[in-house]
Amino acid sequence: MLFLGPLYQYAQSRLAGHINHWPLVKLAIYSLDKTLFYLLIALVLRWGYLRLRHQKPRLRGELRWFFFTGYLLLLLMLTVFRNHYFPWQWPVYLHRPLSDINFVPLVNTLKLRFGSPVDLWYQSLGNVVWFLPFGFGLPAMTKHRLRPFGVVWRAALLSVVIEALQFVLYTGVADIDDVIFNTLGGLLGYGIYRFLFGRGKRQ
Repeated sequence: MLFLGPLYQYAQSRLAGHINHWPLVKLAIYSLDKTLFYLLIALVLRWGYLRLRHQKPRLRGELRWFFFTGYLLLLLMLTVFRNHYFPWQWPVYLHRPLSDINFVPLVNTLKLRFGSPVDLWYQSLGNVVWFLPFGFGLPAMTKHRLRPFGVVWRAALLSVVIEALQFVLYTGVADIDDVIFNTLGGLLGYGIYRFLFGRGKRQ
């Protein structure tokens, strides 16, 4: 880890032997560390882009960009790029059978009723919560008002991309349930945005 090594060592000494889901805590810290690294790179690229376009940054707009970009990076680190730090370290598995993908809705989620409650809640509610910032942040980032369908198809597309990358990189289980819950989370996030900001931006 480049930034959060001391935090990880402290958490490991305090929590590793006392909680059942330590791997999730480890994944969260490791993903946050990678997010900070790639967010710094994104900030440099953003600064270069604004300089080339001779655009003067506005604080509110740049803060929106910063938090939304950080959220997307963290989401990808948690779901796709879990095991390695740099792109050249990511192994690619192009010959996996499509039978490894679950195309039947809710089958795997319902099976979790007989296992750990944490796994069930993370699979369902967790996937919804992780896409709330997408549905909330996307209309805040755009110049024109987005309708619900515009957010829904973008949330579904992002989720499909994540599942495809998980399949190719072998970093997770490609499951239609994730797409369903992620899309629902994006829609709920959009609903929260509209509730807080009224009719939003006019076209």
